[in-house]
Amino acid sequence: MGFPPFTRALKRLVIINAAVYLLMLVIEGFAPVLAREIKLWFYLIPGLVMRGCIWQVVTYAFFHAGLFHVLFNMLGLWMFGATLESEWGSRRFQELYFFGAVGAAACTIAVAYLGTIPLFSFLGIGPQTATLGASGAVFAVMVAFAVLHGDQEFMMFPLPFTIRAKYLVGIWIFVALAGAIQGGGSVAYFAHLGGALFGWIYVRFLPGRGFGFSFSESYYRVRNSYYRWKRRRAGRKFEVYMRKQGHDQGADRSYYFDENGNFRDPKGGGKKGNGERRGPWVH
Repeated sequence: MGFPPFTRALKRLVIINAAVYLLMLVIEGFAPVLAREIKLWFYLIPGLVMRGCIWQVVTYAFFHAGLFHVLFNMLGLWMFGATLESEWGSRRFQELYFFGAVGAAACTIAVAYLGTIPLFSFLGIGPQTATLGASGAVFAVMVAFAVLHGDQEFMMFPLPFTIRAKYLVGIWIFVALAGAIQGGGSVAYFAHLGGALFGWIYVRFLPGRGFGFSFSESYYRVRNSYYRWKRRRAGRKFEVYMRKQGHDQGADRSYYFDENGNFRDPKGGGKKGNGERRGPWVH
């Protein structure tokens, strides 16, 4: 019944989305030509992405079409994302958010080009259709929450009843699917479905600690293997060198190494200043 906390990454994402929305309002009011250029370069336009504007698969998720668009997206992110970040940490939560945003963009681009085929023209989306909003990323967070905490109940304010998370998210996915089949109109239903799909993939099939942890583990594994190889190589070179030194002095390996492989001080036969014998060197 209480409000979820405002965790660090969640707060950062909400502030960035709200700031971009307010900034675009100011730019549209004072420099409408500049606003059109910004939309052209930073909204998700499949045709431009395929020509090299790859950054659009991320930047589109920080722009919104209206107050209620950004408000409901941020409320959904807060409602479902706070618990995930509290459990996972900021790094993995942000990883899920951007994985969902990029996945939603990829699905939108695929459907846009599918819509160029006459048989699928009912989809109502093409390579020049612009998409914006964080809904795909929010749907990824919602589905991840429903998979992990499906039985948690939410109060349907102002209605006086509760509903489990898995049913609530299922209803929203059904609405998105129905909207996509009917043509979508101005709502990016395919981005919603793409985000939901990638959120499910992230929880079910990707590493339990996230991409960042897996990549760091792989990096350190490769780095340690390289250092071990360097040490072995240096050891072989040193052994060859010591063999040559032993040959020059008429001695074999045992001249420098004892039966345990420890380096023997060539001068070990003498005594120390205090009368004790000199011990072997340990390499």
